[in-house]
Amino acid sequence: MQIDSTRFGSIEISDDAVLEFPDGLIGLPGTRYALIAQSEDSPFYWLHSVEDADLALPVTNPWLFFMDYEARVSDDDAKALELEGPEEANIFCVVRASDRPEEFTANLLAPLVVHAAKRVGRQVINEAAGYRVREPLFSEVELNNVQPASPGVPVAAWAV
Repeated sequence: MQIDSTRFGSIEISDDAVLEFPDGLIGLPGTRYALIAQSEDSPFYWLHSVEDADLALPVTNPWLFFMDYEARVSDDDAKALELEGPEEANIFCVVRASDRPEEFTANLLAPLVVHAAKRVGRQVINEAAGYRVREPLFSEVELNNVQPASPGVPVAAWAV
């Protein structure tokens, strides 16, 4: 499948790289997205709409930046995703980017939970207490120590 992107041009992705968010994402249109990486060693991905060429969100694996992060998914959310255990879930957090790395934040309160095998996701409210929508991303780790995100779900790549 080919998707058009105002950021990256035309991108060829495999059909199994498309994730369905049946309930959508908070405040955003559409239900079908693909994880796109510019390089294999990047800790960030773009969650790009396959329906809207203008819509792409930077996301990351929260444990790359917050080693003690805890994500608790409600029974209702787990049931909606048909998750039988935590090992079936991949968690991503939406990143708010800036020109200055010290202003980058991650939404730890409302992570994206993806059932990789079923390619279905849902944005949930984290039931673990104490997390914010805008948690400083680079407060606990230096940029040089960040490892690739390894999402566990199919990721499309594009050449720069």
